Formats: sequence, structure tokens, C-alpha cells
Amino acid sequence: MRFLVMVKASPESEAPGFQPSARELAEMAKFNERLLDEGRIVLAEGLTSSAEGVRVVFEGEAEPKVIDGPFAETKELVAGFWVLNGESLEEIVELMKQAPNPEANGGVMEIRTIAG
Repeated sequence: MRFLVMVKASPESEAPGFQPSARELAEMAKFNERLLDEGRIVLAEGLTSSAEGVRVVFEGEAEPKVIDGPFAETKELVAGFWVLNGESLEEIVELMKQAPNPEANGGVMEIRTIAG
């Protein structure tokens, strides 16, 4: 099975020019190396802030609207993600509990099974 792990954005990760610290990058690199060695990573990437993004909004039959970022609700945004191989949701939950905290003040990860 494959799982999408989304690292939720925060006001800090959405700030202009945000860069993780050298320590945070090193911790994440070490964790990602472990996931690679275990054959779990399909894809893993960090994302730019929503200021560099757009939304395409569909409303019935109307022409889709394009809304430029940044977007106000950081709790709804994603700062990075993994696509991981695993046997069960429970297995991936336990694995991600071992990941470095994605935010200095406390981070959130959302895990979803990929359909299909």
C-alpha cells in the first residue's frame, strides 16, 4: 500500500524567506535516509510557501477562478510531503511518530491512504 504523509504548514513556514535551520535539515535528512534504506520512500519533497502558489476554484458551470496566494489559513496548507510504502496505516503512523518534529513550536502531519 502507499500512503501520503502531509506536513502541515505553520505561520513560520509561510513567512517570506523561511528556511529550516541546519539542525532541522540534518535531522530530516537522517530520517529520510532511513526511509530510503528501508525502501519506503516513493517521493518526498518540501514545498514553497503559498505566496508562490495559486488555487483553481470550480463553481458549477462557471469558468474556474484562479486565486493567487498567499492563503490566510495556514492550518489548511501543506509545507511538504512523503509518499511512502507500507503494510498498514497503523504501521505508517508508528513510523511517522519517530520523524523529527516538523516545526519548532509543534508540527502536524496528516496521513492518508492512497486509493487504488
